[in-house]
Amino acid sequence: MTTDVNGSVRNGVDTAALFATLDAVKAAPPAAAFQFRAENQWVSGTHSRGTINGFFGAGEERAHERTFQFDADHPAVLVGQDNGPTPAEFVLHALAACLTAGLANIAAARGIRLTEVRSTVTGDIDLNGILGLDPRVRNGYQRIAVRFTVKGDAPAAKLRELVEQSRARSAVYDVLTGQVPVDIEVTTD
Repeated sequence: MTTDVNGSVRNGVDTAALFATLDAVKAAPPAAAFQFRAENQWVSGTHSRGTINGFFGAGEERAHERTFQFDADHPAVLVGQDNGPTPAEFVLHALAACLTAGLANIAAARGIRLTEVRSTVTGDIDLNGILGLDPRVRNGYQRIAVRFTVKGDAPAAKLRELVEQSRARSAVYDVLTGQVPVDIEVTTD
């Protein structure tokens, strides 16, 4: 759906709800504090299953409308059984999804109707890092590239601005390019 009868839904985004959320956070800044969670359980080999349901937001514990489960694994060439994408591929998907969601919200807020948004995200990894064969090589991606195709009822320069604004506000882009502290705690029995 691109626009409803009263014009409050654009690009599938309820703009009235979007602006109400912005106003609510401006009026009560503590409502902006969210904590998202994912649980994961090893299945076998490099195969694990993640579950996402509960989160904290807008001042209270909440849950998604349904529980989401995701399998992750490695392909056979990386000693897995290919039961799901690799964890590193989930990162690429997360980046694409975050940038796309932001783009749709920003376009809707600016009154721009989108007709097509597609992206391809590639990431280059050198296994020498992950396998511990060369300490000079990082374990993760050395480079990530995102290529967008964006079409809508605005000039090309405005559509490019949407992507740039989405990048500037993307939580996943920030996680990938910033120095986010990660604490790891281990319990053993």
